[in-house]
Amino acid sequence: MLRTFFLDVTFVLALLVTSSPSLSAQAESPEVFALGVAIPKVTTLVDSQQSYALYLPTSYSREKIWPVVYVFDPAARGGLAVQQFQHAAQLHGFIIAASNNSRNGPWAPELEAANAVVRDTQQRLSVDLKRIYFAGFSGGARVASQLAQICKCAAGVLLSGAGFSRGSVASQGSPFAVFSAVGNADFNYSEIIPLQDTLQKAAFASWLRVFDGSHQWAPPEIMDEALAWFRVQSMKTQRAPRDDEFLAAQFLSAQNRALLFEKDGDLLAAWREYRQIAATYDALRQVSAIRAKATELEKEKALKDVVKHEKNDFEEQERLSNEILAAFSATDRADSQQSEALARALVQAKDLRLRAANEKKPQRALVFKRALAGVFIGSMESGGDALEKKNYASAAQQFACATEANPESEWAWRNLAVARAFSGDRKGTIDALRSARTVTTNPAGFSDWLNHELAFEKLHSVPEFQHVGGRN
Repeated sequence: MLRTFFLDVTFVLALLVTSSPSLSAQAESPEVFALGVAIPKVTTLVDSQQSYALYLPTSYSREKIWPVVYVFDPAARGGLAVQQFQHAAQLHGFIIAASNNSRNGPWAPELEAANAVVRDTQQRLSVDLKRIYFAGFSGGARVASQLAQICKCAAGVLLSGAGFSRGSVASQGSPFAVFSAVGNADFNYSEIIPLQDTLQKAAFASWLRVFDGSHQWAPPEIMDEALAWFRVQSMKTQRAPRDDEFLAAQFLSAQNRALLFEKDGDLLAAWREYRQIAATYDALRQVSAIRAKATELEKEKALKDVVKHEKNDFEEQERLSNEILAAFSATDRADSQQSEALARALVQAKDLRLRAANEKKPQRALVFKRALAGVFIGSMESGGDALEKKNYASAAQQFACATEANPESEWAWRNLAVARAFSGDRKGTIDALRSARTVTTNPAGFSDWLNHELAFEKLHSVPEFQHVGGRN
């Protein structure tokens, strides 16, 4: 399926190149899309089951070709993804198309969704085939990187909250620009940071931005920076006309940011900023002083100590997460031993959450938060696997661990309720549903889910269940 899809995309790209995308888009697309507003659902012409959210800047016209960003959210939230990019797309003149079908799971549906949005936009819109970008968050970032690596059609990739697809490495065969964004409390922070050295060694143009946050889409202001950086790269590679005024403004902004990091005493961030400024603007601006500054900082003992400390933090994060998640991966224990291990994992998850909340040293608190986030995601993933295999008791214990790691997650409480319902634990189901109801931000949607979830069919006549659903 992988091979077929990418051969298919390559064929589409080649076809559109030879048929002049700007002219063919005008001929094949009589409809007029609204400009300057997020369109939540555009159904593809070929497959009515596939759709994507779309944003076209107010200056969009079919008389010229436009750069496009194909976006992939791990939960198929195309509308949310477009919102993150909308301001940047308007500011820098990009088309944004975010699949409403691609979600974490098997590759075949993800690739089918990607193929659908690529085909449809290039048939109906005026796309610059030399400036195709892929972007994604979490599992969507891995989809984006995989598409770019194999199709050999990408000018760049935006990775938010995750790196390349598992088992994949940056290859010198088809380098593209990579903008990485990650929250400082994201469990994948320890993956994204070392990735930068790998990208540089493999001759990828790269840029890193760390923001305050956990495992989440990078905020809109980071997307502004990302699309601006892609524009710089397109000028450097002669995919777009050079704009010296724009380059000067971006160069100055980056220098000011590096100086601010240095002034605040964040030598590591300043050093990384100077390095990426020098690499990005080489041959575009005079960067000898910037490069010298990066070299100067690199020699400082204080920086070396910080780099070493960061590496130790990554190792501690992994150890803390693995101590808890190991309970879910062991298969050679007796049932009683496994039950004890899972019960211990719940206690450890709660303890780690309290340590993260009460730690006074900010950097150490971040290590605990990253480890805790890793426990949450690991518990949800392993619980989902157990649920799919109908191992309901084990799934319930793993989802319970996730709720200990993050009691504010409606997703975790919902899954815990489902697992408990299938396992026959009526009281535990009601308790989990009450907790889910407490944290939900969409009471109407929650009630609708209660009424349609098959796991709760036998509970509809139970008064406690009706009360959770808002019925007296």
